[in-house]
This record gives sequence, C-alpha cells and structure tokens, in this order.
Amino acid sequence: MLFNTIEFVIFFVFVLGVLVTIKNKKFHHLFLLVVSYFFLYYTNNYLITLLIFSTLLDYFIGNQIWKAKILSRKKILLALSIAGNLSLLGYFKYTDFAITEFNELFRTVGIDAIPLLEIALPVGISFYTFQSLSYTIDIYRGKLEPSKSLGEFALFVAFFPSLVAGPILRASNFLPQLREKLSEINSSTNLKQILIHNANLKLGITIMISGFFKKMFFADNLAPFVDELFFNPIGLDSFAIILGTIGFGIQIYCDFSGYSDIAIGAALILGFKIPANFNFPMFATSPSDYWTRWHISLSSWVRDYLYYPLVFKHRRSSLIVFLCLLASMLVMGLWHGASWNFIIWGGLHGIFLAIFTVLRKKYTKPTESFFKTKFGKIFSIIATQYLVFFTFIAFRIENFDHMLYAMQKYVFFDFQTDGISSFVLEHKFPICLMILFVILHFVSYNNSNLRQRIASLKLSHWIIFLTIIITAIIFFYDANPRDFIYFKF
Repeated sequence: MLFNTIEFVIFFVFVLGVLVTIKNKKFHHLFLLVVSYFFLYYTNNYLITLLIFSTLLDYFIGNQIWKAKILSRKKILLALSIAGNLSLLGYFKYTDFAITEFNELFRTVGIDAIPLLEIALPVGISFYTFQSLSYTIDIYRGKLEPSKSLGEFALFVAFFPSLVAGPILRASNFLPQLREKLSEINSSTNLKQILIHNANLKLGITIMISGFFKKMFFADNLAPFVDELFFNPIGLDSFAIILGTIGFGIQIYCDFSGYSDIAIGAALILGFKIPANFNFPMFATSPSDYWTRWHISLSSWVRDYLYYPLVFKHRRSSLIVFLCLLASMLVMGLWHGASWNFIIWGGLHGIFLAIFTVLRKKYTKPTESFFKTKFGKIFSIIATQYLVFFTFIAFRIENFDHMLYAMQKYVFFDFQTDGISSFVLEHKFPICLMILFVILHFVSYNNSNLRQRIASLKLSHWIIFLTIIITAIIFFYDANPRDFIYFKF
C-alpha cells in the first residue's frame, strides 16, 4: 500500500476512527497488530509469512538468550538468530544475483548456465530483518530485556508506518512507548486525550504533509528528467550529466525522506515517536558527518552492530579502521540491492569515509582550525556534496559502461557550452524545481524547528498553509502514483 495513494488515506483515517471510538486496551494492541499485518498483506500478499517467521524466530530466541546462564549457549542462540534472519534475506534478495554471477564464471569454462529462480523480492524485508535482528543482539549484549509478550514484540516488528521502508526501529526505543501508552489506557482518562493529543495531531499532519510534498511535488516530477538522462547517458556533455546527477540526488532525498516524514508523522499521530531518519545531509561537512545525517537508522545500525564490533579491539590501527569502514560500507551497499552498482556505491563511500577518518585522526589540529572558519565550513560542505553526488551516479546507473562514462563527464568537465541554453529551455520545469528545492531546503536548514512552528500556528493560518501545499501537490500531480525508491530494498 503506497503512502501516496487514496487507499492509504482511507486506511489511516479508518485506523484513527476505530482507535478513537473503541476504548479497550487489549483491543488497541490487537487492532494495531492486525492492521499492520493487513498493510503488508495488501502490499506483499502471501510473503507476509516471512515477517511472521522472523517475528516468531527472534521472539523465542530472545527469551532463550535471556534465560541462558552459559555464555556459549547465548552465542549459539544468537548465531541461530543471525543465521535464520540472514538466510531469509540472502535467499530472497541475493540468490538470483549469485546465480547470474556464477553463470558468468561458468560461461568462461564452458559449463551450462544455471536457470534463474526469479524469486519475488518481499517488500520491506531488508528493514524488518535488521529491526528484528537488533532485538536479539541487544538482549545478548545485556542492553535489553526481552519483550513481555509475543503480541508486544510482533507489533514492534510489524508497526505499519515504518514497516516497508523504515526508519529501522530499535526495540529499546519503541517497546517502552508501547507499554506506557497501553498502561495509560487503564486509567479513567478519556481515550482521545491519551491516544491522539491535539499537539501530536497537528504536528503529525504537518510532518506527513511535508513528506507528501517532498515525494509528490519534487521527487515524482524530477523522476522523468532523471530517467531521460540516465537511461543512456552516452553522448551527453558534462553539464547535462552534472545537472542530472544533482536532479537524482534531490529526487532520492525527497523520495526517501518524504517516506520517512510520512511514517514519522503517522506514528506521532498514533502517539509514538520514531527517531528522525534525515538531518539535512546536504549540509554535511565531511563524509563522516554525512552518515550521521543520511538514512540515520541504517547508518547507526551498521555502526553499532557491524563496525564497532569489527574495529573495537583494533581501533588504534589506521589500517584496521580503514578496512573495517570499507567493509561496513560495502555491506551497506549490498543491503540496498543485489547489483554491482550498489556495491560500487558502498565501496566509494567506504573509501571516502575511511580516508577522511584516517586523515582526521592524523591531522587533528590543522583540520579543526581550518574547518572552524566560515570559508572552511563552506568549502567542506561543497567538497563533501561533490563526492556524495558523484557516488549517486553509481547508485542510479546499473550499466557499467554508462556509469563509467557519466563518472568521467562528472569529474573531467568537458566545457561543451554550445547546447546549454537549448538544454535548459527544454528542461526548464525540472531545473526550476531543483532551484526551488535548494531555496526551501536552505530556509528549512536555517529554521530547524520550522515544522514545529508551522504546527503551532493558529488553526486558521495552519489550514491555509496546508491548503496551499495540497493545492501545489494536486496541481502538479499526474495521477500516476510512483513507487517509493526504497521499496526496492
């Protein structure tokens, strides 16, 4: 079920209506779980069984890890959880990719090709697998007590706003909110005041509308421009390649942060606070800073559950730090999809991140003094974004020859200016969209609590604001809802 469809609006209004109308603690818990399962079933049909399997596996293993007294038994149980989750993810997401690569190898030695299994990719499997897996790892580390009931844990894994494309939730953040919310329902306080606070309602709607605006106004209207340029970039000049790369960077940001905003806003209306997934990544001042701002729930997951364990005992070695960062980012690239372009994307980020980390460690004082200056900060933002947008070429283009051509044109500017005016005139709408995005993004960056301020407006002014945004969305909407890019992952 796409967020940017009338079906979701009807679904969400129905959920709110039922929760406000029926005042029963156990019903609320069960109802949220049922509608979350329905949400995935509507999107993914019978593949919902994979979600149920992961839930049952990690719930029972989590309990057994908590009860185990011997460390070796805890390790065996944790290994079962990791193997079970990653086996599912590996089979459904990477089997055909592995067969294709083996077939390429077999072809060189004259062995017959293995037929592809053509396995359907379950929507959201990368997200809920990592979400469920973090639960057992945290219990193993002693940072989390197991869930009090299967229903409670199942709702954490299947919570519909973040189910299919994140943000990736942590049980330590979500379960206490769920317990507090449901325990409050025992009181004599009116349910409406418990479940849907007025402040949460206004702010949640404001955040959701900003998400719809990013997705349906910016991302969806930039998509045809980006698709046209990168379907076959061979022959395009540097100006077109750079503009297309910027367009894709803005598209994917608006698409994914738009989804995250809708999820965060919907959860807030229901009374749950989901951590932010983006924090103005286009103002990052270094590769390291970028990954504290972009897809925060994934980057922090990889940091906490992969990078830190790998590097912990060898953090004084620059070589080990370099290799661990590179390995972590390669895994992050592979997480995004079973394709070499994602591995290249992750590898590039790993190289940039590792080089920056090692250099910062070696030249701490001179770099700190330079980047504290205004010029230094502006320079660092521009340099970081130049590298980030360069990696977007690998993320967007699967064909290696096309990717290499676009990268060459991006790095080595060809100064072909003859066709610039005609190119701009032909694509004036997407270019105007990009300029408008930069202006609005800069304004929003300078007013970090802008959405909170909008939600605090008088009701009449707030409604006028929403009307303007919704009108802009409808006016430029082509009545053909596009999938969110991260549905593929």
